[in-house]
Amino acid sequence: MADETRVLCRDCCAIVLLEAAACADCGSDRIVAHPELETLAIAHIDCDAFYASVEKRDRPEIRNLPLIVGHPGGRGVVTTACYIARRFGVRSAMPMFKALDACPDAVVIAPDMAKYKRVSNDIRTIFEAATSVFEPVSLDEAYLDLTDDWRTEAPPAAEALSVIAARVEREVGITVSIGLAPNKFLAKLASELQKPRGFSVVGTAEAKAFLSGLPVSKINGVGAATAARMQANGTATIGDLQAMSEQQLVATYGKFGHRLFQFANGRDERAVTPDRPTKSISAENTFRRDTGAFDDLAAEAKGLCARVAAQLVRKEFAAGSIVLKLKTSDFKILTRHRRLAHPTQRASVIEEAALALVRREVGRQTYRLIGVGAADLTDATSADPPDLFDRP
Repeated sequence: MADETRVLCRDCCAIVLLEAAACADCGSDRIVAHPELETLAIAHIDCDAFYASVEKRDRPEIRNLPLIVGHPGGRGVVTTACYIARRFGVRSAMPMFKALDACPDAVVIAPDMAKYKRVSNDIRTIFEAATSVFEPVSLDEAYLDLTDDWRTEAPPAAEALSVIAARVEREVGITVSIGLAPNKFLAKLASELQKPRGFSVVGTAEAKAFLSGLPVSKINGVGAATAARMQANGTATIGDLQAMSEQQLVATYGKFGHRLFQFANGRDERAVTPDRPTKSISAENTFRRDTGAFDDLAAEAKGLCARVAAQLVRKEFAAGSIVLKLKTSDFKILTRHRRLAHPTQRASVIEEAALALVRREVGRQTYRLIGVGAADLTDATSADPPDLFDRP
């Protein structure tokens, strides 16, 4: 093959060879190409018009209509507008009466925050299957660290992100946009580039050039007042900041000048910080066809057990109990637990416990998803006492 370019196919969810501007495996043109595609590992994922997308998912009859989520009656402000309504100029935080003037035929639905929180939790569960380190920013967006230390499986971060996007569409029924970059600042900006259903990459090599034409308001911490002050000083774009030394920026903006210099030059040392300690480690998979057969369930469970065991070793934890998760064909979630005699990192011990739980559920119904988890985590030093396995 003359062209040996490796790209991400968003339909195959894999790094593949490019052939005539399409995936060499499936022919899809939903491809992502970038020289740093297989090395970048910090991502920002943002749900597309989250509240509106959830409402349209639940009400197919309004899928092709303009939708505004906000309190009906013309009072208050727009919470979220779908992309159809946005064509009429409707935007979040716009006064409702102005939004309805701009789009009088819009359907207006009051927000249901309890429902949106449930959907957000479903999405976070999908994140957890890819990495144990993600930082929720709000119900509809999060940063993910998919570096080798935290990624659940071996494939590159780009592949894991493609799987996440596909699972959210298939299992949750909405879409997300993804930004992949060397740091949080660039990943956030990248996720905004191709909404909806986007996947954009900003690498280290082009970071400064990418940033140079953006307004200073795109920098974290630059609000309306600071942006106005900068513009009064003749600093309208990030490129204007790039032309200044760090000393100049500190002299003008005080301590904030240090951060301005770093961000303007595409640097960001902030870590992805989970909002909670790791309490469990899990892996799961959706079957291509629903099944209730023990052999099918057991075969999938064994692979998941091996993945969980590998994560326990890498993250230096031991499992005190094993959790089996099953999603039925009618989308009900079942969880079953088994306490272990001793904390473990061993795939064989995890597998024995998981398969015992699987056997108890066989014959009752069919399942579309299976997951295996390690809970009651302890330090790895307590794992698998020698006398338990080394008896003559």
